[in-house]
Amino acid sequence: MKSAYELAMERLAKHEPAPGRALTPEQKSRLADIDRVYQGRLAEREIFLKQQLNDALAASNFEETRKIQEQMASEKARLDEDREAEKNKVRREAEEA
Repeated sequence: MKSAYELAMERLAKHEPAPGRALTPEQKSRLADIDRVYQGRLAEREIFLKQQLNDALAASNFEETRKIQEQMASEKARLDEDREAEKNKVRREAEEA
Protein backbone atom coordinates (compact mmCIF):
# COMPACT_ATOMS: atom_id res chain seq x y z
CA MET A 1 0.00 0.00 0.00
CA LYS A 2 1.33 3.45 -0.97
CA SER A 3 1.58 6.34 1.44
CA ALA A 4 -0.23 9.61 0.86
CA TYR A 5 3.13 11.19 0.03
CA GLU A 6 3.85 8.63 -2.69
CA LEU A 7 0.40 9.09 -4.22
CA ALA A 8 0.81 12.87 -4.22
CA MET A 9 4.22 12.59 -5.89
CA GLU A 10 2.75 10.35 -8.60
CA ARG A 11 0.00 12.89 -9.29
CA LEU A 12 2.56 15.68 -9.53
CA ALA A 13 4.68 13.65 -11.93
CA LYS A 14 1.70 13.30 -14.27
CA HIS A 15 1.44 17.08 -14.61
CA GLU A 16 5.12 17.75 -15.21
CA PRO A 17 6.70 17.51 -18.64
CA ALA A 18 8.67 14.37 -19.33
CA PRO A 19 12.24 14.74 -18.06
CA GLY A 20 13.71 13.91 -21.46
CA ARG A 21 11.77 16.67 -23.21
CA ALA A 22 13.44 20.00 -22.72
CA LEU A 23 11.92 23.19 -24.05
CA THR A 24 13.46 24.61 -27.20
CA PRO A 25 14.78 28.17 -27.21
CA GLU A 26 11.76 29.15 -29.33
CA GLN A 27 9.37 27.70 -26.75
CA LYS A 28 11.21 29.43 -23.91
CA SER A 29 10.95 32.66 -25.85
CA ARG A 30 7.20 32.13 -26.36
CA LEU A 31 6.75 31.54 -22.62
CA ALA A 32 8.66 34.74 -21.86
CA ASP A 33 6.55 36.65 -24.40
CA ILE A 34 3.37 35.35 -22.78
CA ASP A 35 4.61 36.57 -19.39
CA ARG A 36 5.41 40.02 -20.81
CA VAL A 37 2.01 40.35 -22.50
CA TYR A 38 0.11 39.42 -19.36
CA GLN A 39 2.26 41.62 -17.13
CA GLY A 40 1.36 44.50 -19.44
CA ARG A 41 -2.33 43.67 -19.35
CA LEU A 42 -2.26 43.45 -15.57
CA ALA A 43 -0.42 46.76 -15.25
CA GLU A 44 -2.94 48.41 -17.57
CA ARG A 45 -5.89 47.19 -15.49
CA GLU A 46 -4.20 48.14 -12.21
CA ILE A 47 -3.55 51.68 -13.41
CA PHE A 48 -7.15 52.08 -14.53
CA LEU A 49 -8.65 50.58 -11.38
CA LYS A 50 -6.29 52.40 -9.01
CA GLN A 51 -7.42 55.66 -10.52
CA GLN A 52 -11.04 54.68 -9.84
CA LEU A 53 -10.06 53.51 -6.36
CA ASN A 54 -8.42 56.84 -5.55
CA ASP A 55 -11.52 58.69 -6.79
CA ALA A 56 -13.77 56.53 -4.61
CA LEU A 57 -11.52 57.03 -1.58
CA ALA A 58 -11.46 60.78 -2.13
CA ALA A 59 -15.26 60.77 -2.19
CA SER A 60 -15.33 58.59 0.95
CA ASN A 61 -17.41 56.03 -0.96
CA PHE A 62 -16.35 52.93 0.93
CA GLU A 63 -18.82 50.57 -0.76
CA GLU A 64 -17.44 51.53 -4.17
CA THR A 65 -13.91 51.19 -2.79
CA ARG A 66 -14.64 47.62 -1.68
CA LYS A 67 -16.15 46.74 -5.08
CA ILE A 68 -13.12 48.11 -6.93
CA GLN A 69 -10.74 46.17 -4.68
CA GLU A 70 -12.71 42.98 -5.34
CA GLN A 71 -12.65 43.69 -9.07
CA MET A 72 -8.88 44.20 -8.96
CA ALA A 73 -8.43 40.84 -7.23
CA SER A 74 -10.75 38.98 -9.59
CA GLU A 75 -9.17 40.48 -12.71
CA LYS A 76 -5.69 39.61 -11.46
CA ALA A 77 -6.79 36.02 -10.82
CA ARG A 78 -8.43 35.81 -14.26
CA LEU A 79 -5.37 37.15 -16.03
CA ASP A 80 -3.14 34.74 -14.09
CA GLU A 81 -5.36 31.83 -15.12
CA ASP A 82 -5.34 32.94 -18.77
CA ARG A 83 -1.56 33.30 -18.72
CA GLU A 84 -1.05 29.85 -17.23
CA ALA A 85 -3.46 28.32 -19.77
CA GLU A 86 -1.45 29.79 -22.64
CA LYS A 87 1.83 28.68 -21.10
CA ASN A 88 0.47 25.17 -20.56
CA LYS A 89 -0.54 25.05 -24.22
CA VAL A 90 3.07 25.80 -25.21
CA ARG A 91 4.33 23.18 -22.76
CA ARG A 92 1.91 20.55 -24.13
CA GLU A 93 3.15 21.29 -27.65
CA ALA A 94 6.67 20.59 -26.37
CA GLU A 95 5.57 17.26 -24.94
CA GLU A 96 3.84 16.22 -28.16
CA ALA A 97 6.82 17.07 -30.32
